[in-house]
Amino acid sequence: MMKALLLNGSPRRGGNTEVLLDALAEGVRSAGGEVEMIRLAELRIAPCINCGGCDQTGICIIQDDAGGVYEKVDQSRRIVLASPIYFYGITAQAKAFVDRAQSSWSRKRIQQRKGEWRDDPHRLGFFVSVAATKGEKVFDGAELTAKYFFDAIGAAYGGALLFRGIEKRGDMEKDAAKLRQAVEFGRRIIA
Repeated sequence: MMKALLLNGSPRRGGNTEVLLDALAEGVRSAGGEVEMIRLAELRIAPCINCGGCDQTGICIIQDDAGGVYEKVDQSRRIVLASPIYFYGITAQAKAFVDRAQSSWSRKRIQQRKGEWRDDPHRLGFFVSVAATKGEKVFDGAELTAKYFFDAIGAAYGGALLFRGIEKRGDMEKDAAKLRQAVEFGRRIIA
């Protein structure tokens, strides 16, 4: 059974991002997949301090909750990074976690030098986001961050599910068409 790891970067419990992820999870399960959702805002994740500690080992020296989540990331074949848009980027909680992927990138680079790295074309990362505004470029910066995050962890970019105009608490719950799209997206990432 394929497992999808859903990383919820929203600080708001029960908000639009979580509602969207719940619908996506429904689709994953209906396609025969398994889901684990992690709320990054509930964890103790320090930002990367650019100490260079991971350069030689590929292991972050900071001892907090990120290490355990990255173990799950390493074991997952489907990873979904979800975040509402804050000032055309991902939330601080999601960004702190993404920045800690520096150790994954270092480990990948070390293994490439030793000839030990093997790309897994079936390991995929997906970005899911909602934005209050409807600006044409509202997702550009966040999606680029997500793409580089997935590259650092050794996952090919599988695509995005992005919804504009979702601002107030409850907006996502009221949009049955978008929720159906999320269920279908969940099925697709497992298929």
